Amino acid sequence: MATLTVGRIAMKIAGREAGKYCTVLTAPKDNFVQVTGPKVLTGVKRRRCNIEHLEPTKYKIDIKKEDSDNVVMKALEKEGLVKKLGLKKPSPEIVKEAEKSKKSKKTKKKDEKEEPKKKKVKKEAKKKSSKTKKKTAKKKK
Repeated sequence: MATLTVGRIAMKIAGREAGKYCTVLTAPKDNFVQVTGPKVLTGVKRRRCNIEHLEPTKYKIDIKKEDSDNVVMKALEKEGLVKKLGLKKPSPEIVKEAEKSKKSKKTKKKDEKEEPKKKKVKKEAKKKSSKTKKKTAKKKK
């Protein structure tokens, strides 16, 4: 049978995405590979996957290691695998929405990383103000 190499189409046989097709993006390392559907096409989102949970197919597309979902989708269409595998091609609006949601998630993560710094600064300011209040209260006594 075929091996799990970059560009190999495989079927997930375990987990919540069992029975769905995915594309291998990285070579096996410690029994794991990175796969993608892409999600808008097959419902499999980009993630690591145990090689024992994948069944390789005879199909392979020409992509580079860790290519974007758009590149993978275009390669699947070019090879004619969208029809062969019985996949429904998403409309351009849905693809654009998916790209926007990815970008918004990235900005949210950046904002979340910056927020704790702001909170620390506020906490330090509160500590300083409470110390000055204590000192002034002692002076009054």
